[in-house]
Amino acid sequence: MIWLMRHGEDDNTRLGGWSDASLSPLGREQARRAGETLLRSTCPVRHIFSSDLPRAKETAEIVAERLKLGVTPLEEFREVNNGDLAGISKERFQAEYPGLYWSSLAWERAYPNGESPRQFFDRIQQAWKDFKNRAERLDGDVLLVTHQGVIDVILCAEEGVPYTNKHPSHGIAHAEIVAI
Repeated sequence: MIWLMRHGEDDNTRLGGWSDASLSPLGREQARRAGETLLRSTCPVRHIFSSDLPRAKETAEIVAERLKLGVTPLEEFREVNNGDLAGISKERFQAEYPGLYWSSLAWERAYPNGESPRQFFDRIQQAWKDFKNRAERLDGDVLLVTHQGVIDVILCAEEGVPYTNKHPSHGIAHAEIVAI
């Protein structure tokens, strides 16, 4: 079985995407609680993979420490590449990029120096297909720690629901774990 987990809470005063934000104190606590939940559960997680962005990698490392496992970082499961907007303060965003929200982008329109919704969707679709093939060859359950947008694309694909950047199809809380 594959388990998907969203990273814990990070600095909510800055934009995410490809930012270098680490977890907040609450985010670290959320990750610890998730690790405890997995430790007590009947799911035999034996492999942990993670987006290589700091907030996801840190979440995975906290869980891995509790489960006494290692973490394999995977760049392909990063959140949307929001280019010039990555990690900037919300105040700067409002001043310099008013209205440039993910949901406002046309399917083929990219963030400045970033990805378009189509590029993001295509990247995650291919990464997910490859990952599922890889996970099938592993012994035991697999945990992938990643981002809300990534999980939304994956769940849409698994459920046969059309993906759109106009609104998330799946609301995933920080440190929430879902089974595939």
